[in-house]
Amino acid sequence: MISAASLSTMPLRTADWALIATAPIIGSFLGTLITRLPEGAPVLWVRSRCDFCETTLAARDVVPLASWLVARGRCRHCGHSLGWFYPAVELAALAVAGTALAVDRGVAAWLGALLGWWLLTLGWIDLRIWRLPDVLTLPLIALGLIAGWLFAPDELADRAIGAIAGYLSLWLVAYCYRRLRGREGLGLGDAKLLAAGGAWVGASGLPTVVAGGAIAALIVAGGLMLIGVRLGRTSALPFGPFLASAIWVVWLFGPIA
Repeated sequence: MISAASLSTMPLRTADWALIATAPIIGSFLGTLITRLPEGAPVLWVRSRCDFCETTLAARDVVPLASWLVARGRCRHCGHSLGWFYPAVELAALAVAGTALAVDRGVAAWLGALLGWWLLTLGWIDLRIWRLPDVLTLPLIALGLIAGWLFAPDELADRAIGAIAGYLSLWLVAYCYRRLRGREGLGLGDAKLLAAGGAWVGASGLPTVVAGGAIAALIVAGGLMLIGVRLGRTSALPFGPFLASAIWVVWLFGPIA
């Protein structure tokens, strides 16, 4: 992986500009995926509707970011506020693309953005419903191994070991917690997500991923307590967003030696 510093003077090429232009469109699709997938609603081949007046939206109503800005965040038909969700996801997808381009160029940047978008979707879904769908985590494992086979064949064994070790480590933690406390403390979705992380960053990157995710979760928990949110022994936070963020950071910048 090329370091961000070595790329500071490299101009953006056509493929890089295409990544930036595509990012808000991808973000719009991710927003649809985040809202519809947990509900079992069809994601593809279904026209978007206003959630309030249920009017089918025209093409000019669904242009990423632009439509929301032109309509001032309100439905053109009923005038109801549309909220910040879709523009927030589209901006997040654009930020993912920009970060990937700050670290790499060309195919590597596209691959980094793809992983970032996928993890963004998983983390956001986990925040909404406290669940990481198998339909997203399992293909991410396979995709990480395929990416290793295509672009880094010398890392394939490490990635395969990482996928297995990632799943088994959190499965063991969940099993022990359940036996000791008599209740669920960690979902197997987290174990599958860590398996996906192992498939992308390898076994050597897993310790940094776990440590990074845990530290981020502790920081957020501390922040919540500082603003008055009471957290006790039975309180919980979804671990998926923290784990997803750590996986992407390690993929971009490598594990801590």
